[in-house]
Amino acid sequence: MASDPAFEIESRPQREYDRAGRLSYEGTTLFRLEPAEQRPEATLRTYLDGVLDDGPYQYGDFHDLPMVVYLVRDRETGDVFRASIRDGAIRLHVLPETEAAGLRRFFGRLQAYAEDEWTVDNRTTAG
Repeated sequence: MASDPAFEIESRPQREYDRAGRLSYEGTTLFRLEPAEQRPEATLRTYLDGVLDDGPYQYGDFHDLPMVVYLVRDRETGDVFRASIRDGAIRLHVLPETEAAGLRRFFGRLQAYAEDEWTVDNRTTAG
């Protein structure tokens, strides 16, 4: 169980634009936040929405996707990251300018909101 994960970012994704100007990212880093007790997706969505609504966040669902994906900005730290729900976990996707402080603050707020034990897993893939 993760009481105080560092949220160290070993590798950052790189922005790339194709000829039409469409944005994509080369490489990924994400932090998977999984509650100790399995929760339904609707409960995870309640947790995620509750933290975003209560915290200093601006956020929006920027794509019409079959899963929850938000672009999130912490107004206090200035950090921007994506948040999604998949496979029983809330996932925080690192963007090129995301810093560990913003991710740690989000996690602290999630712990306080959900009153659950959480496991934090970091996954990085090269582009």
